[in-house]
Parts: sequence; C-alpha cells; structure tokens
Amino acid sequence: MAATKVASVDELVTDQAIRVVVDGTPIAVVKDSAGAVHAIGDTCTHGEISLAEGFVEGETLECWAHGSQFSLVTGKPLNLPAYEPVPVFQVDVVDGDVYIDTNATKEI
Repeated sequence: MAATKVASVDELVTDQAIRVVVDGTPIAVVKDSAGAVHAIGDTCTHGEISLAEGFVEGETLECWAHGSQFSLVTGKPLNLPAYEPVPVFQVDVVDGDVYIDTNATKEI
C-alpha cells in the first residue's frame, strides 16, 4: 500500500504530538524541536494509553499515564514501566505534506 498523507508540516506544532489513524493503525506524529517529523505507534506498550496525549522532549515521547519515555527515532522505551518498543514508521515530507507508510517500519 502506498504512503498516506496525514497532515501538512504547517499543521504540526513543534514538540507536540498528534494522533492519526492510517490503515487502522493509530500513530503519533511529532515534529521535534529540530524540525524533524517522526511517526511512532500511538499505543503505549505498558498501558494501552495514547502516546499522542503525552509529552515531547527532545527525541522522546513520554506516556502521560505512567511516565515511560519512547525514542522517536527507534521506538524503544528508555525507562520503565514499559519494556516493549513501539513501531516506528517511515515518514516522507513532500511539498510540505507529511506522508506515512504503515508497511515501511524502520528497523530498531
């Protein structure tokens, strides 16, 4: 399946996540303070909580419920209680629009 347009870069607020659903997959999309756009699985592997409701700091997204931080680059949890990674999806920015391919996960 081809990449899906989920937003424009201008719609993304720096250091805040938005939740999108692509092909039935919930995804947290983040523009970090360096301007890079990331897409990771939106569901915390510890508590089934939407990560898009959490806090962005640097290249991490923190679950608001129990404080697990996930790398926006690798999807790996950086602290407990989560110990399972979330998927990281391929992001392409074309003419100011953000595209995500749910079939193109990055290797962790």
